Order: sequence, then C-alpha cells, then structure tokens
Amino acid sequence: MALLVPVETAPTFAPKEGTAAPDRLIEGAPAYKTWELDTALAEAANWGKIRTGVWEATEGKTISIKGETFEFCQILSGRCEIAEDGGESHVFGPGDSFVMKPGFTGTWNTLETVRKIFVIAS
Repeated sequence: MALLVPVETAPTFAPKEGTAAPDRLIEGAPAYKTWELDTALAEAANWGKIRTGVWEATEGKTISIKGETFEFCQILSGRCEIAEDGGESHVFGPGDSFVMKPGFTGTWNTLETVRKIFVIAS
C-alpha cells in the first residue's frame, strides 16, 4: 500500500453516480459523480475512516447535514453557495477551500456545475 497518493483531479476511471435524496432536495435536479481515490483508517486520531476523492455536482439546491463528519473541500471548477443554518452564506469558486465541521447543517446551492477535491473524516 502506497503511503503517498497523488490526487488526480480528472480521474480516468468511472465515477459512482447518484442524485439528491428526495428528503434533501430543495430545487433543481442535481446529479452527482464521485471518484473515491483513497480510503485509510485513522483510529489513532479517533476517526474511523478518512476518504479522499473528487466530487462533481450539477446545478441544484439541497440540504446539507454533516452529522459527525468533518469535510475539507477545495473547489476546482464551477461555483456553489453554502449557507449555514442561522449563519452566513458564502460563495465559493475555483481555488477556494473550506471546512464543514461535525454538526454543520445548512444548504448547498450549486450555481454552476462544480468539481471539488474532498477529504472526509468520519
């Protein structure tokens, strides 16, 4: 197992495809593609699993709930607006990075098809 894993931003293998869960859909019909690049256990850090990959979504607005999950994102292309319940709204575009901490609830509005790198600890 390699301990150094390059993050390919344009993977050549087929992604896992999906759509928004009906109970989370606010508007539009966003479609998702996920290319999971790596999974590692992180028990020493009290996280069960760390997942890294590339995710893409088409236009639409959904409810975002992180639960016990920590997620770091870096936007590669497109634009999205994320609003935390009871808090601020932020628009992110290419080169922008952000973290959604455990307990986050809010909305994710994909304004233009967005592609991001993600690192998720759960």
